[in-house]
Amino acid sequence: MSAARLDTLTSWHADWKGLRVAVLGLSVTGFSAADTLAELGADVLVLSESAAEEYERLVPVIGARLELGALDHVPQSLRDFDPEVVVASPGFSPSHPIIRWTQDADVGLWGDVELAWRVRDKVVRADGTPAEWVLITGTNGKTTTTQLTATMLAEGGLRAAPCGNIGIPVLDAVRDPAGFDVLVVELSSHQLWYIGQSSSAGELVPYASVCLNLADDHLVWHGSAAAYRDAKAFVYRNTRVACVYNKADEATRLMVEDAEVIEGARAIGFDLGVPGPSDLGVVDGILADRAFHPDRAHSALELTTIADLAEAGLSAPHIVENILAASALARSLGTAPEAIRRALQSFRLDEHRIQVIARHAGITWVDDSKATNPHAAASSLRAYPGAVWVVGGDLKGVDLSELVADAGRTASAALVIGVKRGEVVAAFERHAPGVPVIEVVTGETEDVMTRVVELAAGIADDGGTVLLAPAAASFDQFTSYGDRGHRFADAVRKWIDRGSADDTGSPPTR
Repeated sequence: MSAARLDTLTSWHADWKGLRVAVLGLSVTGFSAADTLAELGADVLVLSESAAEEYERLVPVIGARLELGALDHVPQSLRDFDPEVVVASPGFSPSHPIIRWTQDADVGLWGDVELAWRVRDKVVRADGTPAEWVLITGTNGKTTTTQLTATMLAEGGLRAAPCGNIGIPVLDAVRDPAGFDVLVVELSSHQLWYIGQSSSAGELVPYASVCLNLADDHLVWHGSAAAYRDAKAFVYRNTRVACVYNKADEATRLMVEDAEVIEGARAIGFDLGVPGPSDLGVVDGILADRAFHPDRAHSALELTTIADLAEAGLSAPHIVENILAASALARSLGTAPEAIRRALQSFRLDEHRIQVIARHAGITWVDDSKATNPHAAASSLRAYPGAVWVVGGDLKGVDLSELVADAGRTASAALVIGVKRGEVVAAFERHAPGVPVIEVVTGETEDVMTRVVELAAGIADDGGTVLLAPAAASFDQFTSYGDRGHRFADAVRKWIDRGSADDTGSPPTR
C-alpha cells in the first residue's frame, strides 16, 4: 500500500497528509525537506547527529519531531516510526547502515531533489505549468556554469533561479511565491545517486542537461570510479530538448549515447576547437554557436570573444569551456546571442575560483582553493604554467600520480601542505623528480598559509605566479576550501604590507 501511495504523490496538491516520513540530516537541505513535508501535512521525524541551534529550535515550531544522536546504526526510534519514505541528505552514502536498511525494507528512498520535483507545481507560470528544469553536473565547474546559465537566462528575459548544490535548496526555489520560468539546478554526484534510485513516478524530466567533465572524485562515498561515473550519467535521463556534453571528454559523450532520453532530444557538443553543425566552440578567438543557428550547416553565430573575456577575467581555458556549456543551455531555451554577450560583460567569478589575489613585486598570487580534485588543479596549472604550486590536503582516496606526471611537471616548484604529505611528495619523486618540492611543516592552522607565502615569495621568479590549487579537500587543516582560500589571501596581503613597510620605513597607507 505504501508503494502505491507514493506513486500518487506527484503534485503539491496530492494527499500528503499523515504520510510517515523520516528525514535524515538537519543541515540546510534537511531542514528544507522537513519544512516542506510539514507544510504538506506529513508526519515528519528528523534524525540527525547534530544540528545548528536555529534548526533545532525551529523543527518543533514547523510541526516535526527531532531526534539527535548517533546514526552509525539504525535507531530503534526509526524502526518504531515505521516510515513510508526516507528523505536523506546527500551526505548519507549508499553504504550507510540506515540507507541499506531503508532499501532492504522496501521503504521509499528519496533525496531532496526528487521531493522538489514531485511538488514542483506549487507555484506555476502564467500558462499553468511549473518552471522548466535545467540540470548541471560535472566533476568541476558546476557552480560557475550554474551561475553563468542563470545569468544568461535572466539577461534574456526569463526568471531564472540557480539552486541545488550551489547552496540554495531546490525546495526553497520551488516554494518561492514569486515563481520562476527556469530552475537551473546544480547537482552533486551524491544527489544524482539518489535521483537514480527514483521510481518512475519520481523521475525527473529536465528540459536540458549537461555533464561538464568527469574525473575521479568522491570515490570513498560511491565505492568505485564506475559507481561515480554511473551517478553522474543520471543527469541526462529523460532530457527533453538538449543533452549538452564535452567533446574533449569522451566519458560525457558516452553518457549521452547511453542515456534514455525523450524522443527528439538533441546532443549538443562543446569544446575549445572549431564547432561542428551541432556544437559550440572557438574560431579565431571567437566563441561561436553552430548548434542553434538557422543555417548551422554553413555558418555560426558569434557569442563573444576571448579578448572580451580576458578583460572580465574569464579567459582561462576551463572557464571558457564553462561559458560554452552555459551558452548551449541558455541558447536551448531561446536566449539570444546578444543577451549572452551582455551577461558575460558583467559576470565575475566567485571567490577561490582562479581568483587573482594580488600582483606585487613581480609575483602574481592566485587563489584556486576550490580546485579540490586533480582535474580542477590540472586546469589551473594549464592556465598558469611555470607557477609555484601549492598542493595537498585531504586526498579523499584519489591518487595524484597522473596529475603530477602531466600538468604537475610544468610547475617551477611545489609547496606541499596537509597533515599527511607523504603521498604527494612520493608522487613528485616518482613522476616529476625535476620539480623542487618543499613540505610546509607547521603545528597550527593559523601558521600554514603564513609559511606558504614566506616560502613562495622566496622562490617565485620575477614575473612568476604562486598558485593555490590543492587538488585535495581542506578538512584536514581548514574548516572549508573557503577558509583555506581566505587564509591564503590574508597571508599574501600581510606579506605585501610588510614589504611596503620595509620599503618606506613606515606602515603603508590604505
